[in-house]
Amino acid sequence: MDTNRNKGKSPFKIPGDWNLQSKQLKEKFSTLTDHDLKLEEGKEAETLEKIGNRLRKNREEVLEIIKEINLS
Repeated sequence: MDTNRNKGKSPFKIPGDWNLQSKQLKEKFSTLTDHDLKLEEGKEAETLEKIGNRLRKNREEVLEIIKEINLS
């Protein structure tokens, strides 16, 4: 079973300091847990999916949220 949600897209590498970004995400969205924000090498897509499921957002919306946090 192929669980790759990228569907032909290159894997997304989360830029910057994920520890700082995850803290900012948790502050902005209190529903996110440490488990949702755990980032493992090579499993960025799964982390994005967990965040999206928790926030009820699609992948593109989650990416946009992360980009906004990087700019602040």
